[in-house]
Amino acid sequence: MSGPSVPDPDAAPGVSVILPVRDEERHLRAAVGQVLAQDYAGPLEVVLAVGPSRDRTWEIATELAAADPRLRVVANPSGRTPAALNLAVAAARYDVLVRVDGHSEIAADYVSRAVEVLRATGAANVGGMMVPVGTTPFENAVARAMSSPLGIGSVAFHTGGEAGPAPTVYLGVFRRDALERVGGFDETFVRAQDWELNHRLRAAGEVVWFDPTLAVTYRPRGSWSELARQFFRTGRWRRQVIRTYPETASLRYLAPPATVLGVAVGTVAAVLGATTGPRWLLLGAAAPGVYAAFLVVATAAMGRGLEPAARWRLPGVVATMQMAWGSGFLRGVERPGPVTDVAPHEEGTPRPGGYPGSAPAPGRSGRPPLDGGHESPED
Repeated sequence: MSGPSVPDPDAAPGVSVILPVRDEERHLRAAVGQVLAQDYAGPLEVVLAVGPSRDRTWEIATELAAADPRLRVVANPSGRTPAALNLAVAAARYDVLVRVDGHSEIAADYVSRAVEVLRATGAANVGGMMVPVGTTPFENAVARAMSSPLGIGSVAFHTGGEAGPAPTVYLGVFRRDALERVGGFDETFVRAQDWELNHRLRAAGEVVWFDPTLAVTYRPRGSWSELARQFFRTGRWRRQVIRTYPETASLRYLAPPATVLGVAVGTVAAVLGATTGPRWLLLGAAAPGVYAAFLVVATAAMGRGLEPAARWRLPGVVATMQMAWGSGFLRGVERPGPVTDVAPHEEGTPRPGGYPGSAPAPGRSGRPPLDGGHESPED
Protein backbone atom coordinates (compact mmCIF):
# COMPACT_ATOMS: atom_id res chain seq x y z
CA MET A 1 0.00 0.00 0.00
CA SER A 2 1.46 3.35 -0.98
CA GLY A 3 1.59 6.23 1.49
CA PRO A 4 0.16 9.72 1.02
CA SER A 5 1.57 11.68 -1.90
CA VAL A 6 4.10 14.38 -1.12
CA PRO A 7 3.68 17.70 -2.94
CA ASP A 8 6.46 18.41 -5.42
CA PRO A 9 8.24 21.57 -4.21
CA ASP A 10 9.32 22.31 -7.77
CA ALA A 11 5.81 22.08 -9.22
CA ALA A 12 4.22 25.33 -10.36
CA PRO A 13 1.84 26.54 -7.62
CA GLY A 14 -1.80 27.25 -8.33
CA VAL A 15 -2.50 30.85 -9.33
CA SER A 16 -5.67 32.90 -8.92
CA VAL A 17 -5.81 35.97 -11.16
CA ILE A 18 -8.15 38.53 -9.59
CA LEU A 19 -9.76 41.36 -11.54
CA PRO A 20 -11.85 44.15 -10.02
CA VAL A 21 -14.08 45.30 -12.87
CA ARG A 22 -16.86 47.81 -13.46
CA ASP A 23 -18.01 49.41 -16.71
CA GLU A 24 -15.51 47.31 -18.66
CA GLU A 25 -17.75 46.15 -21.52
CA ARG A 26 -15.27 47.33 -24.15
CA HIS A 27 -12.19 45.65 -22.69
CA LEU A 28 -13.31 42.73 -20.50
CA ARG A 29 -13.26 39.95 -23.11
CA ALA A 30 -9.78 40.94 -24.27
CA ALA A 31 -8.46 41.25 -20.71
CA VAL A 32 -9.80 37.83 -19.71
CA GLY A 33 -8.57 36.31 -22.96
CA GLN A 34 -5.03 37.51 -22.26
CA VAL A 35 -5.13 35.92 -18.81
CA LEU A 36 -6.46 32.60 -20.09
CA ALA A 37 -3.80 32.61 -22.84
CA GLN A 38 -0.94 32.70 -20.31
CA ASP A 39 1.79 30.10 -20.84
CA TYR A 40 1.75 29.22 -17.13
CA ALA A 41 2.39 25.51 -16.46
CA GLY A 42 0.44 25.23 -13.19
CA PRO A 43 -3.26 25.45 -12.29
CA LEU A 44 -4.77 28.85 -13.07
CA GLU A 45 -8.16 30.42 -12.43
CA VAL A 46 -9.67 33.88 -12.96
CA VAL A 47 -11.89 35.57 -10.38
CA LEU A 48 -13.89 38.58 -11.59
CA ALA A 49 -15.24 40.86 -8.85
CA VAL A 50 -17.88 42.88 -10.71
CA GLY A 51 -19.20 46.18 -9.43
CA PRO A 52 -22.51 47.82 -10.41
CA SER A 53 -22.09 48.87 -14.04
CA ARG A 54 -24.06 50.95 -16.48
CA ASP A 55 -23.04 48.70 -19.38
CA ARG A 56 -23.05 44.93 -20.02
CA THR A 57 -20.06 44.11 -17.81
CA TRP A 58 -22.02 41.73 -15.57
CA GLU A 59 -23.61 39.91 -18.50
CA ILE A 60 -20.28 39.53 -20.29
CA ALA A 61 -18.58 38.28 -17.11
CA THR A 62 -21.22 35.62 -16.52
CA GLU A 63 -21.14 34.58 -20.19
CA LEU A 64 -17.38 34.11 -20.00
CA ALA A 65 -17.68 32.12 -16.76
CA ALA A 66 -20.34 29.86 -18.27
CA ALA A 67 -18.04 29.11 -21.19
CA ASP A 68 -14.88 28.31 -19.19
CA PRO A 69 -14.72 26.53 -15.80
CA ARG A 70 -11.54 28.41 -14.95
CA LEU A 71 -13.57 31.61 -14.49
CA ARG A 72 -15.53 32.60 -11.39
CA VAL A 73 -17.66 35.71 -10.86
CA VAL A 74 -18.44 37.43 -7.55
CA ALA A 75 -20.59 40.51 -7.04
CA ASN A 76 -19.10 43.67 -5.54
CA PRO A 77 -22.16 45.75 -4.54
CA SER A 78 -20.14 48.72 -3.29
CA GLY A 79 -18.28 49.23 -6.56
CA ARG A 80 -15.10 50.04 -4.63
CA THR A 81 -11.83 48.59 -5.79
CA PRO A 82 -10.48 47.51 -2.36
CA ALA A 83 -13.76 45.76 -1.58
CA ALA A 84 -13.62 44.03 -4.96
CA LEU A 85 -10.09 42.85 -4.30
CA ASN A 86 -10.95 41.48 -0.87
CA LEU A 87 -14.01 39.68 -2.24
CA ALA A 88 -11.94 38.17 -5.05
CA VAL A 89 -9.23 37.02 -2.64
CA ALA A 90 -11.84 35.39 -0.40
CA ALA A 91 -13.29 33.53 -3.40
CA ALA A 92 -9.92 32.51 -4.85
CA ARG A 93 -8.78 28.88 -4.55
CA TYR A 94 -5.03 29.29 -4.76
CA ASP A 95 -2.24 30.80 -2.69
CA VAL A 96 -0.61 32.95 -5.36
CA LEU A 97 -2.77 35.95 -6.18
CA VAL A 98 -2.15 37.95 -9.35
CA ARG A 99 -3.92 41.29 -9.62
CA VAL A 100 -4.89 42.45 -13.10
CA ASP A 101 -7.27 45.25 -14.08
CA GLY A 102 -10.02 45.01 -16.67
CA HIS A 103 -8.24 47.46 -18.98
CA SER A 104 -4.73 46.05 -18.49
CA GLU A 105 -2.72 44.27 -21.16
CA ILE A 106 -0.17 41.63 -20.14
CA ALA A 107 2.30 39.50 -22.08
CA ALA A 108 1.75 35.74 -22.40
CA ASP A 109 4.57 34.99 -19.92
CA TYR A 110 3.55 37.58 -17.31
CA VAL A 111 2.18 35.10 -14.76
CA SER A 112 4.98 32.55 -15.17
CA ARG A 113 7.65 35.24 -14.89
CA ALA A 114 5.95 36.84 -11.86
CA VAL A 115 5.65 33.50 -10.03
CA GLU A 116 9.31 32.79 -10.78
CA VAL A 117 10.33 36.11 -9.23
CA LEU A 118 7.99 35.62 -6.26
CA ARG A 119 9.48 32.21 -5.45
CA ALA A 120 13.08 33.31 -6.05
CA THR A 121 12.88 36.39 -3.82
CA GLY A 122 10.49 35.18 -1.11
CA ALA A 123 8.76 38.55 -1.38
CA ALA A 124 5.20 39.14 -0.24
CA ASN A 125 4.43 41.07 -3.41
CA VAL A 126 6.20 41.49 -6.74
CA GLY A 127 5.38 43.80 -9.60
CA GLY A 128 6.95 45.67 -12.44
CA MET A 129 6.47 48.51 -14.88
CA MET A 130 3.28 50.32 -15.72
CA VAL A 131 3.77 51.07 -19.42
CA PRO A 132 1.38 53.77 -20.64
CA VAL A 133 0.53 53.51 -24.33
CA GLY A 134 -1.66 56.04 -26.11
CA THR A 135 -3.48 55.94 -29.42
CA THR A 136 -4.09 59.69 -29.96
CA PRO A 137 -1.71 62.68 -29.76
CA PHE A 138 -3.22 63.68 -26.42
CA GLU A 139 -2.90 60.17 -24.98
CA ASN A 140 0.67 59.94 -26.28
CA ALA A 141 1.51 63.17 -24.47
CA VAL A 142 -0.04 61.81 -21.26
CA ALA A 143 1.85 58.53 -21.68
CA ARG A 144 5.17 60.38 -22.02
CA ALA A 145 4.42 62.56 -18.98
CA MET A 146 3.46 59.52 -16.91
CA SER A 147 6.83 57.92 -17.69
CA SER A 148 8.79 60.98 -16.55
CA PRO A 149 9.82 62.10 -13.05
CA LEU A 150 8.58 65.60 -13.95
CA GLY A 151 5.12 64.33 -14.70
CA ILE A 152 4.54 61.82 -11.93
CA GLY A 153 7.61 61.62 -9.70
CA SER A 154 10.59 59.32 -9.43
CA VAL A 155 8.79 56.02 -8.88
CA ALA A 156 10.43 52.88 -10.23
CA PHE A 157 7.28 51.36 -11.68
CA HIS A 158 6.76 54.54 -13.74
CA THR A 159 10.29 55.53 -14.67
CA GLY A 160 12.21 52.24 -14.43
CA GLY A 161 15.19 51.09 -12.42
CA GLU A 162 17.03 48.05 -11.16
CA ALA A 163 15.27 45.02 -9.72
CA GLY A 164 15.08 45.04 -5.94
CA PRO A 165 13.03 45.99 -2.87
CA ALA A 166 10.69 48.93 -3.46
CA PRO A 167 8.10 50.93 -1.51
CA THR A 168 5.35 49.90 -3.91
CA VAL A 169 4.78 48.27 -7.29
CA TYR A 170 2.10 48.37 -9.97
CA LEU A 171 -0.83 45.96 -9.45
CA GLY A 172 1.10 43.11 -7.78
CA VAL A 173 1.50 39.35 -7.42
CA PHE A 174 0.97 38.34 -3.80
CA ARG A 175 1.55 35.45 -1.43
CA ARG A 176 -1.84 34.83 0.13
CA ASP A 177 -0.39 34.17 3.59
CA ALA A 178 1.36 37.56 3.67
CA LEU A 179 -1.70 39.38 2.35
CA GLU A 180 -4.02 37.80 4.90
CA ARG A 181 -1.55 38.30 7.76
CA VAL A 182 -1.83 42.10 7.38
CA GLY A 183 -5.60 42.04 6.94
CA GLY A 184 -5.94 42.44 3.18
CA PHE A 185 -6.82 45.70 1.46
CA ASP A 186 -8.05 48.59 3.62
CA GLU A 187 -11.51 49.34 2.24
CA THR A 188 -11.52 52.90 3.60
CA PHE A 189 -8.90 53.78 0.98
CA VAL A 190 -10.99 54.25 -2.15
CA ARG A 191 -7.74 55.16 -3.90
CA ALA A 192 -4.10 54.52 -2.99
CA GLN A 193 -5.15 51.16 -1.51
CA ASP A 194 -2.24 49.42 -3.24
CA TRP A 195 0.34 51.82 -1.79
CA GLU A 196 -1.27 51.57 1.66
CA LEU A 197 -1.22 47.76 1.58
CA ASN A 198 2.42 47.66 0.51
CA HIS A 199 3.27 50.04 3.34
CA ARG A 200 1.71 47.65 5.86
CA LEU A 201 3.43 44.65 4.30
CA ARG A 202 6.82 46.33 4.66
CA ALA A 203 6.00 47.42 8.22
CA ALA A 204 5.28 43.75 9.00
CA GLY A 205 8.77 42.79 7.84
CA GLU A 206 7.78 41.58 4.38
CA VAL A 207 9.49 42.51 1.11
CA VAL A 208 7.84 44.27 -1.81
CA TRP A 209 9.93 43.53 -4.91
CA PHE A 210 10.17 45.50 -8.14
CA ASP A 211 11.24 43.76 -11.35
CA PRO A 212 11.35 45.86 -14.54
CA THR A 213 10.89 42.79 -16.73
CA LEU A 214 7.28 42.55 -15.53
CA ALA A 215 5.38 45.02 -17.71
CA VAL A 216 1.69 45.86 -17.86
CA THR A 217 0.27 48.10 -20.57
CA TYR A 218 -1.85 51.00 -19.29
CA ARG A 219 -4.24 53.11 -21.37
CA PRO A 220 -4.09 56.82 -20.41
CA ARG A 221 -7.07 59.14 -20.07
CA GLY A 222 -8.29 60.52 -23.40
CA SER A 223 -9.31 64.10 -22.59
CA TRP A 224 -8.18 67.11 -20.56
CA SER A 225 -11.19 66.90 -18.22
CA GLU A 226 -10.75 63.17 -17.56
CA LEU A 227 -7.04 63.66 -16.87
CA ALA A 228 -7.72 66.54 -14.47
CA ARG A 229 -10.38 64.60 -12.57
CA GLN A 230 -8.15 61.54 -12.33
CA PHE A 231 -5.22 63.43 -10.84
CA PHE A 232 -7.43 65.58 -8.61
CA ARG A 233 -8.88 62.46 -6.99
CA THR A 234 -5.44 60.87 -6.70
CA GLY A 235 -4.11 63.98 -4.95
CA ARG A 236 -7.03 63.96 -2.53
CA TRP A 237 -6.26 60.40 -1.48
CA ARG A 238 -2.53 61.02 -1.20
CA ARG A 239 -3.46 63.64 1.42
CA GLN A 240 -5.42 60.93 3.26
CA VAL A 241 -2.42 58.60 3.11
CA ILE A 242 -0.23 61.25 4.74
CA ARG A 243 -2.88 61.93 7.38
CA THR A 244 -2.84 58.23 8.23
CA TYR A 245 0.94 57.80 7.90
CA PRO A 246 2.53 61.21 8.63
CA GLU A 247 6.01 59.72 8.40
CA THR A 248 5.53 59.25 4.65
CA ALA A 249 5.31 62.98 3.91
CA SER A 250 8.13 64.15 1.66
CA LEU A 251 9.14 66.99 -0.64
CA ARG A 252 7.90 64.98 -3.59
CA TYR A 253 4.35 65.04 -2.24
CA LEU A 254 4.45 68.59 -0.90
CA ALA A 255 5.90 70.24 -4.03
CA PRO A 256 2.69 70.13 -6.17
CA PRO A 257 0.40 71.73 -3.55
CA ALA A 258 3.11 74.34 -2.84
CA THR A 259 3.26 75.10 -6.58
CA VAL A 260 -0.52 75.46 -6.75
CA LEU A 261 -0.49 77.90 -3.83
CA GLY A 262 2.40 79.89 -5.30
CA VAL A 263 0.79 80.22 -8.73
CA ALA A 264 -2.62 81.06 -7.24
CA VAL A 265 -1.30 83.69 -4.82
CA GLY A 266 0.91 85.25 -7.50
CA THR A 267 -1.95 85.43 -9.98
CA VAL A 268 -4.33 87.03 -7.46
CA ALA A 269 -1.68 89.52 -6.44
CA ALA A 270 -1.01 90.49 -10.07
CA VAL A 271 -4.73 90.97 -10.76
CA LEU A 272 -5.08 93.20 -7.68
CA GLY A 273 -2.00 95.16 -8.70
CA ALA A 274 -3.46 95.75 -12.15
CA THR A 275 -6.83 96.89 -10.78
CA THR A 276 -7.26 98.21 -7.24
CA GLY A 277 -4.14 97.36 -5.30
CA PRO A 278 -0.64 98.86 -5.11
CA ARG A 279 1.40 98.49 -8.31
CA TRP A 280 4.10 96.43 -6.63
CA LEU A 281 1.61 93.55 -6.46
CA LEU A 282 2.18 93.15 -10.20
CA LEU A 283 5.35 91.33 -9.21
CA GLY A 284 3.07 88.41 -8.37
CA ALA A 285 2.83 87.71 -12.09
CA ALA A 286 6.34 86.32 -11.85
CA ALA A 287 5.02 83.16 -10.14
CA PRO A 288 2.79 81.86 -12.98
CA GLY A 289 5.25 83.23 -15.54
CA VAL A 290 8.22 81.37 -14.10
CA TYR A 291 6.17 78.19 -13.79
CA ALA A 292 5.03 78.40 -17.43
CA ALA A 293 8.58 79.02 -18.62
CA PHE A 294 9.84 76.09 -16.57
CA LEU A 295 7.24 73.79 -18.14
CA VAL A 296 8.14 74.84 -21.68
CA VAL A 297 11.86 74.30 -21.13
CA ALA A 298 11.52 71.06 -19.14
CA THR A 299 9.07 69.42 -21.52
CA ALA A 300 11.15 70.31 -24.58
CA ALA A 301 13.61 67.56 -23.68
CA MET A 302 10.87 65.23 -22.43
CA GLY A 303 9.03 65.44 -25.73
CA ARG A 304 11.88 64.34 -27.99
CA GLY A 305 10.70 61.69 -30.43
CA LEU A 306 7.01 62.50 -30.00
CA GLU A 307 4.88 63.51 -32.96
CA PRO A 308 4.44 67.32 -33.15
CA ALA A 309 0.75 67.17 -32.17
CA ALA A 310 1.66 65.33 -28.95
CA ARG A 311 4.76 67.42 -28.26
CA TRP A 312 2.95 70.76 -28.23
CA ARG A 313 0.34 69.33 -25.84
CA LEU A 314 2.98 68.14 -23.40
CA PRO A 315 3.42 71.37 -21.33
CA GLY A 316 -0.35 71.58 -20.82
CA VAL A 317 -0.57 67.90 -19.92
CA VAL A 318 2.17 68.19 -17.28
CA ALA A 319 0.60 71.37 -15.90
CA THR A 320 -2.80 69.68 -15.70
CA MET A 321 -1.36 66.69 -13.87
CA GLN A 322 0.61 68.79 -11.40
CA MET A 323 -2.06 71.44 -10.76
CA ALA A 324 -4.90 68.93 -10.44
CA TRP A 325 -2.88 66.66 -8.14
CA GLY A 326 -1.79 69.60 -5.98
CA SER A 327 -5.32 71.00 -5.82
CA GLY A 328 -6.67 67.61 -4.84
CA PHE A 329 -4.04 67.31 -2.13
CA LEU A 330 -5.05 70.70 -0.73
CA ARG A 331 -8.71 69.70 -0.86
CA GLY A 332 -8.24 66.29 0.78
CA VAL A 333 -11.11 63.95 1.66
CA GLU A 334 -13.65 64.80 4.32
CA ARG A 335 -13.25 61.65 6.36
CA PRO A 336 -11.57 58.25 6.13
CA GLY A 337 -14.88 56.38 6.01
CA PRO A 338 -17.64 56.62 3.38
CA VAL A 339 -16.79 59.17 0.72
CA THR A 340 -18.57 60.90 -2.12
CA ASP A 341 -15.73 61.08 -4.61
CA VAL A 342 -17.40 60.85 -8.00
CA ALA A 343 -16.09 58.79 -10.88
CA PRO A 344 -15.88 60.74 -14.15
CA HIS A 345 -18.50 58.74 -16.02
CA GLU A 346 -20.95 58.94 -13.11
CA GLU A 347 -20.85 62.65 -12.32
CA GLY A 348 -24.19 63.47 -10.72
CA THR A 349 -25.89 60.51 -12.45
CA PRO A 350 -27.24 57.82 -10.14
CA ARG A 351 -27.80 54.51 -11.83
CA PRO A 352 -29.26 51.12 -10.91
CA GLY A 353 -27.18 48.17 -9.85
CA GLY A 354 -25.50 46.39 -12.72
CA TYR A 355 -26.30 42.75 -11.91
CA PRO A 356 -29.38 40.77 -10.93
CA GLY A 357 -30.44 41.16 -7.33
CA SER A 358 -27.93 43.92 -6.60
CA ALA A 359 -28.76 46.73 -4.25
CA PRO A 360 -29.24 50.21 -5.70
CA ALA A 361 -25.92 51.63 -6.76
CA PRO A 362 -24.27 54.33 -4.66
CA GLY A 363 -26.02 57.59 -5.42
CA ARG A 364 -29.60 56.27 -5.44
CA SER A 365 -30.15 57.63 -1.96
CA GLY A 366 -29.28 61.15 -3.08
CA ARG A 367 -25.52 60.88 -2.58
CA PRO A 368 -23.14 60.91 -5.53
CA PRO A 369 -21.78 57.49 -6.54
CA LEU A 370 -18.54 56.26 -5.03
CA ASP A 371 -15.36 56.41 -7.04
CA GLY A 372 -14.24 52.85 -7.59
CA GLY A 373 -10.67 53.99 -8.21
CA HIS A 374 -9.84 51.14 -10.56
CA GLU A 375 -6.41 52.42 -11.40
CA SER A 376 -3.42 53.85 -9.63
CA PRO A 377 -1.46 56.10 -11.92
CA GLU A 378 0.45 57.43 -8.97
CA ASP A 379 1.75 55.29 -6.13
